Amino acid sequence: MASQPQVIIAGAGPVGCTAALILVRNGIRVTLLEREAGLAEDLRGSTFHPPTLDMLDDLGVTPLLIPQGLVAPKYQYRDRASGAYAEFDLGLLEGQTRHPYRLQCEQFKLTRTILPMLEDSGLADVRFSTRLESVRQDGEGVTVDVTGSDGAESLQADFVLGTDGARSTVRKALEVEFEGFTYPEKFLVVSTAFAFEDHLENLSAVNYIADPEEWCVILRVPGLWRVLFPIDPDEDEAAVQAPERIEGLLQGLVPRDEPYEVVHVTLYRVHQRVAKHYRKGRILIAGDAAHLNNPLGGMGMNGGLHDVFNLCPKLVAILKEGADEALLDLYERQRREITIEFIQNQTMQNKKNIEQMQDDRRLQHIADLNAMLADKDKAVDFLRRNNMLDALERANAIQ
Repeated sequence: MASQPQVIIAGAGPVGCTAALILVRNGIRVTLLEREAGLAEDLRGSTFHPPTLDMLDDLGVTPLLIPQGLVAPKYQYRDRASGAYAEFDLGLLEGQTRHPYRLQCEQFKLTRTILPMLEDSGLADVRFSTRLESVRQDGEGVTVDVTGSDGAESLQADFVLGTDGARSTVRKALEVEFEGFTYPEKFLVVSTAFAFEDHLENLSAVNYIADPEEWCVILRVPGLWRVLFPIDPDEDEAAVQAPERIEGLLQGLVPRDEPYEVVHVTLYRVHQRVAKHYRKGRILIAGDAAHLNNPLGGMGMNGGLHDVFNLCPKLVAILKEGADEALLDLYERQRREITIEFIQNQTMQNKKNIEQMQDDRRLQHIADLNAMLADKDKAVDFLRRNNMLDALERANAIQ
């Protein structure tokens, strides 16, 4: 693309690709940088919440995603030992969202859907195999030094947005502190085609299964079940991922005579962190570059997408309408405050609930949930809070 970009985005994951699409749809020229040779097929994020589907729908993306995923109108909190459970019906949110369900769809399908849209826009220069080396700014704009297939190059833009993940080069260049902590245990995700629904009674597409020693999460995506287990931090990583170890975990969940067919295995560390600032001058961060949380509740990717749906219209107003750059401070206040007050607290509470040690407390928690669900108003309030509708509204109300 011959014209100088107005915004450079580092990182072509779900958040970066979505930010680029919002901007080009509003006539903003974008250069999207990705250090890998192509789009990642990362299996971590797979849950799209109702308000996220609403916002992606405004871009024409949701109708393309739905056929690639699994519509999940219900999800459960279950006790592993007793089999007791509480089931949440997102259909109660009818009228409050255009999509009263979760969509179970691997995050790489979002980027794979958006990329052709960017290429067709005529306003997006997507560069793979391009590593961001450094970022600097002055009163005129931002300069990014990159190394690509043609060697080293410097690019200029009005703004730079870092959506380049937990190890963000952009965040590090800003010398912004990434406050928080890392959980001692690791998380192991195992994907299998085994039909858990035929062996665990009334299993839904999304299940949080409490247990004092080995809680887990069972999620359905098209053609597969994904099971997340906590792993002792002292256990050797190679041993954890050995076929016999994985077979033992799955047999402990549902014993069977034949071995499980395992399609994919991922082992990773989990963090609860929030960057001290989301902005310094004309350089901004969003998504995992700005905040990390545990996956219990599916709020990580969704929170990152909410970041750019908040930020990008502000960038459009500045670039096309001459709005004051103080709008970017508002972005930081709105998204950082709600991340700390809601997303971080909610995901940490979700983890405490699922790993509860005492049997009576676990069962009482399920009984309390079922009592709450019997009251429609309370159930709606709960669903709004746990599916990010309240968080989005509260963030947008911050001034």
